[in-house]
Amino acid sequence: MTAKETLVKKLKDKTATIAILGLGYVGLPLAVVFGEAGFRVTGVDPDSRKIDLLKKGESYIPDVKSEAVAKLVKSGHLTATTDFAILKEMDAVSICVPTPLRQTGDPDMSFIISATEELAKYMHKGMVIVLESTTYPGTTRELLLPKLGNDHSLKVGEDWFLAFSPERVDPGREDYTTINTPKVMGGITEICGVVATTWYEGAIKIVHPVSTAEAAEMSKLLENTFRMINIGLVNELAIMCERLGVDVWEVIDAAATKPFGFMKFTPGPGLGGHCIPIDPLYLSWKMKSFHYNARFIELASEINTNMPRYVVSRVLEAMNDRGKPLKGSKVLVLGVAYKPDIDDVRESPAMDVIGLLQKKGAIVEYHDPFIPHIHHENDGWHFDSVKDLMKSVKASDAVVIVTNHSQYDYKAIVESAKFVFDSRNATGKFGKTHEKVERL
Repeated sequence: MTAKETLVKKLKDKTATIAILGLGYVGLPLAVVFGEAGFRVTGVDPDSRKIDLLKKGESYIPDVKSEAVAKLVKSGHLTATTDFAILKEMDAVSICVPTPLRQTGDPDMSFIISATEELAKYMHKGMVIVLESTTYPGTTRELLLPKLGNDHSLKVGEDWFLAFSPERVDPGREDYTTINTPKVMGGITEICGVVATTWYEGAIKIVHPVSTAEAAEMSKLLENTFRMINIGLVNELAIMCERLGVDVWEVIDAAATKPFGFMKFTPGPGLGGHCIPIDPLYLSWKMKSFHYNARFIELASEINTNMPRYVVSRVLEAMNDRGKPLKGSKVLVLGVAYKPDIDDVRESPAMDVIGLLQKKGAIVEYHDPFIPHIHHENDGWHFDSVKDLMKSVKASDAVVIVTNHSQYDYKAIVESAKFVFDSRNATGKFGKTHEKVERL
């Protein structure tokens, strides 16, 4: 049998050995899904803390239950190691490492490069590799293929197989998770795509093949660019409505009654998370090499990036209107996660809001039921979440709602606070005309 036929048979009967490189918000859920489907999975991560927890059957990702991990570890369907040498025994490898932006705005490919270079040491015939890390179009072909194809006796598409399948993880979501969120799959060659699709179809409910890795890479960037631009639109609408004296939330709710031709997006204090603030900028950066300026992306990024500063300016103006300067005032920030009911602070606008409030001279505290500590390496500050929420609410000159966690009693907070600035419309209907509340 050919390398393809042998590998496809092993993937279909689930005797193929699977490795997941990177055991974070993307990699660990994927490892669990493959393990629960009957594959024997080895997670590889340089963070020994993660490995030690997994070996004990404990999860460090809120979306993955420790019971599921413990069951897989006990059955032998999930193991974990820091040793990349295990890759020489693997038939299928998924790369799920971070791809942040540098401060200069260009993609930080160091995690992908490091993982790929380790994998290249153990490449062998009959191996399929899928990159899941979000990146710019061309990464799989231009970066991974040359590094993994050093052994010229092995031909991609015949002896080994390479594809891209963008992760679609939305932390905290229960209706769509790794197993039932459709996966896009694009191979370096047509055969690469077929082999990789066969693998993922063994665990994921829907796999949508596309013709090339570049098409798969671009599809992910389209998804998040669409969201980024529409969020930028409603953020600018919020600024315009404030100047016009119109309630932006009322406007959005009214527009959302149209059953066709409109999709509801809501404004906020800025973008957060591992996708929307970052992914479109990969595309913008890549297009510069083609002498093309991605104007929609750049404009939306400018508007969204400015929202924390806009929120702080609104807080300052509102306090001045109440005869209280921001400098020297106690300000309590509610919620620092990038979205409600999760413990993830990646790219959270709360970090910028806190830093800007401090620069204006405010005495800042925060509360978040999911995040006990935060720190900012560049600015050198560290905070612990206040222990007594309502005591801090009463003692503060202003409460700024940045993340609308569902467990907060917003009515009680408004009643106890001196002033509330609500950037998420969390105070709802009773906050619309409340004298203590000002909304974005």
